[in-house]
Amino acid sequence: MIQRARSLLGSSRTSISKPSADEADAPADDAPSSPAVVFGFRKGQKGPVYGDESLMRPRAHGTSDTPVQPTLRWGCDVKQADKICNFNRHYAERARYFMSTSFMRDLHRAEREGEKTLTFFDSNTGQPLFSAPRFRSYEKFWAESKAHGWPSFRDEEVNWDRVRLLANRECVSIDGTHLGHNLPDRYGNRYCINLVSVAGFPK
Repeated sequence: MIQRARSLLGSSRTSISKPSADEADAPADDAPSSPAVVFGFRKGQKGPVYGDESLMRPRAHGTSDTPVQPTLRWGCDVKQADKICNFNRHYAERARYFMSTSFMRDLHRAEREGEKTLTFFDSNTGQPLFSAPRFRSYEKFWAESKAHGWPSFRDEEVNWDRVRLLANRECVSIDGTHLGHNLPDRYGNRYCINLVSVAGFPK
């Protein structure tokens, strides 16, 4: 497994304490205790769509045609978002950065109001990239994200019309936005995504 992406705040990511038993590797609700895995996926699960390095070619603004939106959801830092999204291939926001934002409050609101999923939009373009939770509860999505330090999505929660996985396991949008990395576990692919990369408002 590749090493986790390094933090913008230092040469290596802040270490994550070992999650408690109720937080660790929360699988989808329909995942069997001993999942049948084929090439890293559960049977019947839609796999990733791969892209090549041309997606991250130099453009007008780093790897994108435009900077991040002037205001981002959940109070995310615009300057940090622009650096991570458009001038970066390896670094990440600090572990559990999302817990310093209003993201958790919005997640609880969505669950309380009966929204089936919460949609995450590209911080540059406002295009939909992820929708979670799918085939699991809000509680399990939150527990897994908290345990690993970054919003953590599964294959079925990715909009593969607009997201691509590169050979180095970097996860990017088709518009050149750096999103995060694929860090698989025993349940399959797990996309650890920077909240600042998916905090855009829809367009």
